[in-house]
Amino acid sequence: MGERSASFAGFVGRASTEKFVPYPFQRAFATGTNLPAMVDVPTGLGKTAMAVLGWLWRRNGGDAELRSATPRRLVYCLPMRTLVEQSKQVAETWIKTLRDAGRLSVDVPIHILMGGEDEDDWVLHPEQDAIIIGTQDMLLSRALNRGYAMSRSRWPIAFGMLNNDCLWIFDEIQLMGPGLATTAQLEAFRHSLGSKDGHGCQSVWMSATLNETWLDTVDFASQRGSLETLSLQTADRSHAGVTRLLGAKKPIARTKSTMDETAAIAKQILERHAPGTRTIVILNTVARATDLFVELEKLTRGGSKPSVKRAQKPADGELQRDTGTVGDGVGPARLVLLHARFRPLDRKRAIDAALAAPVGGGTIVISTQVIEAGVDVSATNLFTELAPWSSLVQRFGRCNRRGDDNAMAAVHWIDLPKETKSHETLSRPYEAAALRASALQLSKLADVGMGALPSVALEYEHTHVIRRKDLVDLFDTTADLAGNDIDIDRFIRDGEETDVRLYWRDWSRPRGDDAPEETESAPQRIELLSAPIAAFRDFVKARKGGVWRFDFAESKWRRVDTALISPGQMYLVHADAGGYSAEHGWSPKSQSRVDPVAIMKERELDVAESGDSDPLCMSVRWQTIAEHTDDVCREVALICSALKEVDSAQLQQAARWHDRGKAHAVFQGRLPANAPRPAELWAKADGKWSRGGRSHFRHELASALSVLDPTNGAIMNADRDLVAFLVAAHHGKVRLSIRAFPGETKPYADDLSARGQRFARGVWDNDVLPETDLGGGVRAPSSVISLEPMMLGLCESSPYCGEPSWLERAIRLRDTLGPFRLAYLEMILRAADVRASKAADAGVPRG
Repeated sequence: MGERSASFAGFVGRASTEKFVPYPFQRAFATGTNLPAMVDVPTGLGKTAMAVLGWLWRRNGGDAELRSATPRRLVYCLPMRTLVEQSKQVAETWIKTLRDAGRLSVDVPIHILMGGEDEDDWVLHPEQDAIIIGTQDMLLSRALNRGYAMSRSRWPIAFGMLNNDCLWIFDEIQLMGPGLATTAQLEAFRHSLGSKDGHGCQSVWMSATLNETWLDTVDFASQRGSLETLSLQTADRSHAGVTRLLGAKKPIARTKSTMDETAAIAKQILERHAPGTRTIVILNTVARATDLFVELEKLTRGGSKPSVKRAQKPADGELQRDTGTVGDGVGPARLVLLHARFRPLDRKRAIDAALAAPVGGGTIVISTQVIEAGVDVSATNLFTELAPWSSLVQRFGRCNRRGDDNAMAAVHWIDLPKETKSHETLSRPYEAAALRASALQLSKLADVGMGALPSVALEYEHTHVIRRKDLVDLFDTTADLAGNDIDIDRFIRDGEETDVRLYWRDWSRPRGDDAPEETESAPQRIELLSAPIAAFRDFVKARKGGVWRFDFAESKWRRVDTALISPGQMYLVHADAGGYSAEHGWSPKSQSRVDPVAIMKERELDVAESGDSDPLCMSVRWQTIAEHTDDVCREVALICSALKEVDSAQLQQAARWHDRGKAHAVFQGRLPANAPRPAELWAKADGKWSRGGRSHFRHELASALSVLDPTNGAIMNADRDLVAFLVAAHHGKVRLSIRAFPGETKPYADDLSARGQRFARGVWDNDVLPETDLGGGVRAPSSVISLEPMMLGLCESSPYCGEPSWLERAIRLRDTLGPFRLAYLEMILRAADVRASKAADAGVPRG
């Protein structure tokens, strides 16, 4: 064993209280100079441990060469919308144990992205190592600059964070659908748009049924041929632990009942289930899983139970086991329903119940596909509906997972009915042909242990592939005034899989017929539910009220119009409108009241972050522009000192000028009446701000125009465009285009002589910015604002004669630096701004 391998073995040996000796393939991943791009390893052998512990060691235990070759952020992408918490818990256990053993010099935070606004501010420390675990819809939507369930103004910082200095791990890629092509295209774009090294990012695709050609997309196919694949070698197969897992017994037989016979299936499950064991039942749809759960409830809780005779003669092809009667002397089995349509707290309770050691009557888990990937759970009896072969392989991995239940383990598969007319309906969300192909394979097998499974060549057809032009177009996040956005759903999941996010509140108005209060706080992750968009539209139509969405452009609540419902958006439902139960999850037909989740309301947030607010940058302490600017410059320096690849000069200039526009009379006029020294120009305030003055005012636009002014000699012309863009974009609300919003206060509202004067985002032509102390010995002289750069074409008036428009400058920056690099610089300034405000609130001594 080489020096690196020995060091890694000692590292992971301290990561668990159990004796943990890494397999050869796990050592190869951790110690190789180059990371493999593809991992083809059977389920249950520890791919998660390979990825997480391998990355941790490369960043904390390996030599300088490995550390520099390994991205500082691990992004672990799971295809399912649930069970992310389990991956987090395992990683947290490893990190805590390693830290306690002195093998980690610093704590490594773990962030979850699985729906809802990201409450833990995971983008604030780009210079630190971190693990980000999430579902493909949350992660890929952010990587495409359209973060689901995330405010528009925060899209660019997530986009910048996830496309720079990240090791992406894509687990169980056979389940990703259109998202798989998107991952390959993004990897190609990172090497072709502004960087040859992929902006410090690397991608690893993992599957137990890997076919390398799945990654042959239009832009990535030429790269894929030169990439390495990690698979089991002779050393792995001769390892005692691998041999035991590959040899685990999993005899299989078809059930007597078919997929359309819920009541009969429930009885067969109870016949086969043994007290003190875990039975897992995997169905293909939430509706069938819920129906089966209800049927089992009837049979085990007050209903009649089927009597079971020992050593029954099995039906043709069915397995015989001596199980006894369920509940004889031990009570009924514990029933657990598990699917992706629960709120987080209810889902966690279900996961905990499913994973808990079965006692007494044992545990019966009724689940959808959510249990296929990323779940370390084993069953004695596994029932599964017919599914595509790749899905079945994952499901088989949940039976006798450790090879320690060879005497009792059994797999039972539920076939389609003989009547073919119903096949297309029952097969959803899959194709009937794929299920019939799986049935043909299963009919030939008596055992589905990993060592007994045949090698099946699986085809993978990419339906929607994002192209370079699509990605470049997504860089612009300016709100569409008609309420439309570029549709990215086809690049992330199959059409029928798209979701909306719902949360229930009670604003003391019966059934929500009246709009919520304007001060209704933003949703928190613990109260959000993912619901299928088609069913949600039907729910809204049936309720005829009680469902609302915040209008960004108008800063007001609007009753939901079913024609405008779009995936990834968040909708507020009145508690009296129903639609959910803690036991069954999303229940669109239920009209029972839904208890809102208790949340912490530290600050009332404007849901759309409209106006001049940005909750992340708000402060509860008074600070002058100079004081706050010095703090932001300090944070930029701290970040850039750790990110050796980032030149801080232009970021420092942007930090120095980012709040110049707060000297504007409109901003100062909104300050609370308790300003301690009215003669000063203030950046932060403790108190309630006035909503008076011009609507939609954006101080950062005034700041950017001050930087862009050619007469501003403090900025070098070579840096002017980038510094101005970073200043304009530091709240995510002014980026590629400058334009007026509906309902803006017009310069000529009370003065017709001003007709024709340009205006946008509350800034008017000829507005004056007074002389301002920007800290650090820099004083910005008094200046007059011109909005001519907002017009298309070359400018014609002083001081911009012959200069390009704002749009032309921004596009040139995007195409020169590349969208990923430009967003990364945006993110660094934004993070520094937020950190400075938080430090001031916490009373951290300045300097």
